[in-house]
Formats: sequence, C-alpha cells, structure tokens
Amino acid sequence: MAGDAIVAEELTYRYGELVAVDHISFNVAEGEILGFLGPNGAGKTTAIKMLTGLLKPKDGKAVLLGMDVAKNVDKVQGEIGVCFEETNHYEQMSAVENLKLFARLFGIGRFDADALLRRVGLGGREKDRVETYSKGMKQRLMVARSLVNRPRVLFLDEPTAGLDPTSSEAIRNIIIEERKRGATVLLTTHDMLEADKLSDRVAFMDQGKIVALDTPHNLKQQYGKRSLKAKVSTEKGELEDREVILDTPETSNAIQQLFSQEKVVTVHSEEATLEDIFIDITGRGLQG
Repeated sequence: MAGDAIVAEELTYRYGELVAVDHISFNVAEGEILGFLGPNGAGKTTAIKMLTGLLKPKDGKAVLLGMDVAKNVDKVQGEIGVCFEETNHYEQMSAVENLKLFARLFGIGRFDADALLRRVGLGGREKDRVETYSKGMKQRLMVARSLVNRPRVLFLDEPTAGLDPTSSEAIRNIIIEERKRGATVLLTTHDMLEADKLSDRVAFMDQGKIVALDTPHNLKQQYGKRSLKAKVSTEKGELEDREVILDTPETSNAIQQLFSQEKVVTVHSEEATLEDIFIDITGRGLQG
C-alpha cells in the first residue's frame, strides 16, 4: 500500500504580524496529484516554500518522503522537482547548458538534455541562449529543469501560465506521465478546468487556511448544483435562456413544462465548476 509522500502538520508561517499560512494540515499520497487552489495571496506559494525547504515553518512541521524537511533540507531537495511561476534561468547560457548545469548539481553523470527539451516542446532551440526565449518557452524550460533528477515529488506552481493551448496540453501530458511513473504532484493553477482534469483531489486555500479538501467529484456533489440550460424561441422569434435545477423533487415537472410550454431550440446539462464551489465556500473568486 502506498504511503504519504507529503505530510503537513499544523504548518504555519508569519511575515511579521501577517499570518500567511495558518496551521494547515493535509497529506498527499505517493503517486497522487493534489490541486492546490486559491486566489493570489491565499498562502499557497508560502506553503510550497515550507514544503520544499525554502522557508522554515514558524510552527508545525513539513514531512516529505518520511523526512522532516527543516532537519533534512539537502536530502529532501535531492528528491524533489520544483517549478515556480517566476523563471530564474541563466539567460546567457543555452537551454542545454542550463539543464546540464543542474544535472551536475544533482550529481547526475549521464544525462540526455536534448531528449528532455524535446519532451517539453523546445526541440530545435536547445542551443539558443535563454535570453532569446519567449515567456512561454522559458516556462517550459522551468518544467524541464524540474524533471532533471527524476523527482519523486513534483511541485508545480502555475506550470502552464503564459503558454499557448498546444504547449499547455503538452505540459499536462507530462504531468500525467510523471504520475504514471510514480511521482507525487502538488499543482497550483488558476485554470480550474486544468485542476479538475488532472487532480485526484483538490485543496481550496483562502486567507492562509485550507477551507475544503476532497475529490472534485465529491466537492461538486456537496456544494454544487447540476442544471439543465436551454435556449427557447419566443413568439417574437427572439432567443431567451431557461434553467432547470436538477436533482430536486420539482425537476421532473419543470422539465415537462419546459418542453410542453416552450419552443426549445437547444438544451444541455451543466454542473458546478470548481470556481463556482470556491465562491460558494468563501464568497470570492479564485482570481481575486
């Protein structure tokens, strides 16, 4: 049976009087993808920095792969891959040189940088200086760098930010491939469709606290509502919207009335999104 790759126990961090992360506790199983969702300023990045050893908790404990992160920073960092939204490459060097440098830092002797760059869609630009790269290309290089050491745990902070749809899909496929390899993934993203598609579970973080944590399906069942959306044609030939809430005692009669009394042009079912659920729980959106 797989154990927990990540364990946060009452994890807390303060910037002066500001409590950025407020006694959060959660676990991520080996081979699981956890979507870590919340608006800017919710505390997600600070939490990740504690989990990766970049910040020492003021209270509580972070455990990765059975190791207390604060007491085993070097060992932990040798087993993880990290991709932050802010890129920090050696821009005067080529992409290949950047990756080979990090491979040496990890003590990796034989390393195929070209193959990894092709994997993230940078084939043909391997020897170009990073300073010539677009924002999206630099982000793909960040993802490649996070995979250099074949990490057991991946921390991906907005990995598809600034990417075109094709590149974004390529990165999503890499995340799925890494999970199949056995890696554990903690993913932050503002793309709710991405989180819904990739995550085994999602954690909603708001004002330093985790306010909900479950599978997307369970959260939708608990907080969301399913509905039937229709467009009907009026006597004047105009289109108007109609909505019937599903899973209520009145649903059957409402649907019957819709089709018997209205001229239905189009109809489709719709379920709550993760964004809808976050607003329902916190009263504000994931972007603000």
